[in-house]
Amino acid sequence: MLNLFNSLGKRMEKFVPANPSVTNIFTCGPSVYQRSHIGNYRTFLFEDTLVRYLEYCGFRVTRGMNFTDIEDKALVEARKRGTTLRRLTTGNIGIFTKEMKQLRMKTPDYLPRASENVESAVEIIEGLIRKGAAYRHGTNIYFDPLRFPRFGTLYGLDMSRWPKEKIRFHRDTYPGMRWNRGDFIVWHGCQADDRVCWDTSLGSGWPAWSIQDPSMIAPLFDEPLSIYCGGIDNLVRHHDYSLAILESIRPYPMAKYWLHCHHLHVDGKKMSKSLGNIVYVETLTNKGFTAQEIRFFLINGHYRRKMNYREDRFRVSAEKLRVLRDRVRGIAKKARGTSQAGSGTAGRLEALFRSGMDDDLHVGRAIDGLSGLLAEKDRVGMTRGEASALLASLQRIDRVLQVLF
Repeated sequence: MLNLFNSLGKRMEKFVPANPSVTNIFTCGPSVYQRSHIGNYRTFLFEDTLVRYLEYCGFRVTRGMNFTDIEDKALVEARKRGTTLRRLTTGNIGIFTKEMKQLRMKTPDYLPRASENVESAVEIIEGLIRKGAAYRHGTNIYFDPLRFPRFGTLYGLDMSRWPKEKIRFHRDTYPGMRWNRGDFIVWHGCQADDRVCWDTSLGSGWPAWSIQDPSMIAPLFDEPLSIYCGGIDNLVRHHDYSLAILESIRPYPMAKYWLHCHHLHVDGKKMSKSLGNIVYVETLTNKGFTAQEIRFFLINGHYRRKMNYREDRFRVSAEKLRVLRDRVRGIAKKARGTSQAGSGTAGRLEALFRSGMDDDLHVGRAIDGLSGLLAEKDRVGMTRGEASALLASLQRIDRVLQVLF
């Protein structure tokens, strides 16, 4: 039985989907003001592994993943490069979809863009205004968190520290990881120098970052999501904002389980342009590493723990995968021309894999378990029938891992 750590409640819980017929998942996709680096892909690959393991367990999964292609940072970046917002974001989406395929990520069923869901954002905002949860101030529109009784539940925010005076936060994001204790913006009214605006029933403007995920989820899923995923930084502001917005206009929870993947650092430091330490997929493939070695490294550390990239550690990880793949090739060679038969060893192999994965997706533990068993069979030998059964099990397991074949 799969157990997952639910950020909502901060505890391990047995996974039971919200809808027994289909497991609906929404995962925070890339902010495409810049191209994705391996830290971003750590989260996306964790989410891919989760979807694949749910399918391995027999669940039918429908997944949405968004592209954030309107936000303060994207507008600033486009202006800095002397290009249009659309050209900037479309180029980065193109790189992302190419690298998704390289890294063997399943293409989600839905890939909505914020820019294509402006009318949905407008509808939600109008609903929030009718309910008194949002209000207009000048040309902007703000959400008042105090109108939502459970605000901050996901993060565990201490609402006793909320200021008594009215404070409004006008920007999508502010430097640093901190809570903006006050009303947050959901609609930016257009100013004279704005280069991107939509003419809507709210007036001329564009949807703020905080409303964009709800605007993309609402048209796709009209019931509670089974799982909502994202990076650990989304636990500060972003996901509580989304939850408060959607649950203010819907009579049911936004999601049953919330999962968050921790950061990947480089040599112990956060990746940043200012430090010049950003590592892209292309950085590693240009050094001769394969996409499967990149995937293996990024999924092998437990998703809820910080991970550190160092080239020497990456090389050790790549060698570990090569040894494992050599063993798998040996089994395939032994099994050639043999029909599959039942095997206790194959059963043990899948049990070891499930034992790690069912414990909050401990991919590293699952891989170590099957690596140990294959090393043992290497030493003592196996029959051709046993090799055939092992090969079939490894092929099933690799539908999840995507690194063995």
